Amino acid sequence: MTAKRLMIQGTASSAGKSLLVTALCRIFRRRGLRVAPFKAQNMSLNSFITEDGREMGRAQAVQAEAAGIAPSALMNPILLKPEADQRSQIIVNGRPRATLTAREYYRFRPALRPDVAAALEQLAAAHDLILLEGAGSPAEINLRENDLANMGAAALADAPVLLVGDIDRGGVFASLYGTVSLLEAEDRSRIRGLIINKFRGDRTILEPGLRRLEDLLGIPFLGVLPWIDVSLDEEDSLSERLSRDKGAEGKTVPEGCLDIAVPRLPRLANFTDFAPLDAQRDVVLRYVREAAALGHPDLIILPGSKSTMADLRFLEESGLARAIAALHGQGTPVLGICAGFQMMGISIHDPAGVESSLPEMPGLGFLEMRTVFVPRKSTRRVRLRIRTARGLLEGAGGMEIEGYEIHMGHSAPAGSVLPLAERLGGGEERDGPAGGEGRPEGMIRCDGLAAGTYLHGIFDNLPFTRTLLNTLRRRKGLAPLPVPPGSYADLREAAYASLADAVEEHLDMAALERIVNGWDKPV
Repeated sequence: MTAKRLMIQGTASSAGKSLLVTALCRIFRRRGLRVAPFKAQNMSLNSFITEDGREMGRAQAVQAEAAGIAPSALMNPILLKPEADQRSQIIVNGRPRATLTAREYYRFRPALRPDVAAALEQLAAAHDLILLEGAGSPAEINLRENDLANMGAAALADAPVLLVGDIDRGGVFASLYGTVSLLEAEDRSRIRGLIINKFRGDRTILEPGLRRLEDLLGIPFLGVLPWIDVSLDEEDSLSERLSRDKGAEGKTVPEGCLDIAVPRLPRLANFTDFAPLDAQRDVVLRYVREAAALGHPDLIILPGSKSTMADLRFLEESGLARAIAALHGQGTPVLGICAGFQMMGISIHDPAGVESSLPEMPGLGFLEMRTVFVPRKSTRRVRLRIRTARGLLEGAGGMEIEGYEIHMGHSAPAGSVLPLAERLGGGEERDGPAGGEGRPEGMIRCDGLAAGTYLHGIFDNLPFTRTLLNTLRRRKGLAPLPVPPGSYADLREAAYASLADAVEEHLDMAALERIVNGWDKPV
C-alpha cells in the first residue's frame, strides 16, 4: 500500500518546518497511523548515525523518534555538510558520495533524483503517511530548475503543501504572499493551507490580515501557532541556542550554577551534543565567539567541527586558543568532543589533503597525542565503559555510556595519556582501525583535567553527565545534586508530547485531515 503524503514548506529557513513536522509525526502516530518523516535534501552540520552506520540529518532522526520508528537514511537521502573553502561533502543514502562547490553540486543534482525517488517509494511502501519537509524557501526561483528540496520534491511525491511563515521575524503577510506569488502556477496549486508560526500576541488582532490574505491568495489559513518553548535538537546554525555567546560581564551566572563555555566555531558541527547540558537547572551554557567573552568558566568544551584544521586556525587567530590555554594553566578543565578532541593533541596530520593543503598543523597541546586524517569516514554507533576515573571524571569509573562517532581521522597516544574508556560493542567498525570490544576510546591526561572523546551524544547519558557536573560543583564548593530520574529519552518523549499538544490545539486538524485524505492532484 502506498502512503499518503503531505509536505511542509516555509517562507525562509528557521520558519519552524522541522518542529511542525516533528509535532505532526507525533500527532498522527497518536491517531494510529504509521508515519515517517522525509527530507529529500538537507544542509546541516548536525547529523546522526543510524544503527547500520549511515549518516543522516539530526532533525529527521528526531522526527523519526517522535513517530516511534527507528531513524533511517531513507528519511534524508541527500545531506550536504558545508566545509571550508565553499565546498560541501555530499552524503547520499548515508554514505559520502563527493565533495563539491555549490556550482558543481548544482550541475550534479539531477543525477541524484533517482536516489530521492527510490528512498521515498521505499518509505511509502512501509508506512501510511509520509511527512515531507522542505528546505529554505520554495521562492528561491533561481534554484527551481532540477529542484529536489521544495516544490521539486513535492512534485516527485505528488504531495499537497502547507506553507509556514515566521511572524517573529516580522513581515509575515508579505513573506507568505510573496512566496506564493513567485511560484509557477503548477507549484502554486499544490499549496492547500497557510500557517503562521511563533506568534506571541492576541490572535484577534491578526484576524483582518488573515482574512485579507485568504482573499488575495485563495488559500485558507489552517492555524496560528504560538511561540512554543520546547527543548528539541535543532537543525542548523540559525538556532537561537547559538546566540548565547555573551561574556561573563554580559550574562550573570546565578549563585549555585555552573558556567560552561563552548567556543562557537565557524564550522561548528553537532552542537546538539550540548542540549542535555542546556536542560540542567544548574548549568549556564554559553557559546563564545571572542576571547574577551570567555570569562572564567568552570568547564570549557571544545565542540565538533566539519573542518578541524580551519577551526583550529580560527581559535588561534581569534585569541581564543591563548585564552583557553591560560585558563587551563590555572586549573580550568577542558573536554574535547570529536574535532575538539583532535584539536587538543600535539599535532594534526593531513597527508592525503582530506581537509587542507597543509600537511600538518600544531594542536593545542593539552593531550600528548597525534591525529592523522584519512580519506574515508568512520561512522558507527558504540557503547563504552569509562576506564579512567580521575579529575574531571572522578566517580565515573565503570559507567557505561553510548552514542555515535562521525570522523575522518584517527588519534594515537604520543606520551603520558590514559584511555578514557573502552569499547563494549556497537555498530560495524567501518573504515576504522582493527579491533572492537575492549579497544581503548578517547584519552585523558594523568591529572584528569584534560580529556577528549570521539563520542557524540555523550551527555545524553544522564548519570554520567550528572556525575561530571557534580565533580565540577565540588570543585566550586557546591553540594552535588542527585541524578535525575529517568533518561534523556524520557525528557524528549515529554517534549514531543508537549509540542504535539500545542500544535494540535492551534491547528485546524479536521481541515488538515481533509487535505491529506482528499488531495486532488493538479491538472
